[in-house]
Amino acid sequence: MTDTDQPRNLSQKPVIILVGPQMAENIGMVARAMANFGLSELRLVSPRGGWPKKGAHSAASGATHILKDAALYDTAEEAVADLQFVFATTARERGQMKRVYAPAEAALKTIERNTAGQRVGIMFGRERTGLENDEVALADAIITFPVDPDFSSLNLAQAVLLVGYEWYKNVTKEALPFDGEPQTPPANKEMVLSFFEYLESELEAANFYPPDKKPTMTRNMRDIFYRLEMTEQDVRTLRGAVRVLVETRRSRKSQIN
Repeated sequence: MTDTDQPRNLSQKPVIILVGPQMAENIGMVARAMANFGLSELRLVSPRGGWPKKGAHSAASGATHILKDAALYDTAEEAVADLQFVFATTARERGQMKRVYAPAEAALKTIERNTAGQRVGIMFGRERTGLENDEVALADAIITFPVDPDFSSLNLAQAVLLVGYEWYKNVTKEALPFDGEPQTPPANKEMVLSFFEYLESELEAANFYPPDKKPTMTRNMRDIFYRLEMTEQDVRTLRGAVRVLVETRRSRKSQIN
């Protein structure tokens, strides 16, 4: 892995700003989406009905630390005052001369600015009406989503999740929580050859090999297992399966006799 392939510093994160959120459940689900992708700073601007709101914590599904630390502001101006760059998310054209980015490109711009020491915020508007034009005017650029124009409405938490996913994907270089690699080490040759000898002896006892074909069939069968690149657990499992088959066959044979 080269230096450019290394995951970036996760301590540099964009700030999520919800302007006028209406439903407690949506705020909770936003916190959950943020936690999924390593985001931690949530700012709430005049949530309807005040804050905290009943129902937000249960909807957060464990991401309650984000709700607990959420900062409350009266206006969007106050919420962005300490930031150097702000994105406004919107699903419709606003007639404002601003750069427009899809979430993936916006994530790269965010990382660049965070790396340069700038604080970046991403504003999301109300569930029904989105951001007002004056709130969009506070932003340096716009994020919009490549959705079907015939149905462009996104749930608030969905929008945050899409933005968070693109940011986290780039900041971690798409590192997965697990990669499907074997959890036990590869089997060494001694272990593999011991299994081969056991298997082949039992196959010979069962008259599996036609006359004069054993050397060729043995090599072909070994090649099958070699292609599997077996782990220690693989060998133990296969050996155990063969043992059960052999013991069952012998037991049935003794009962018949």
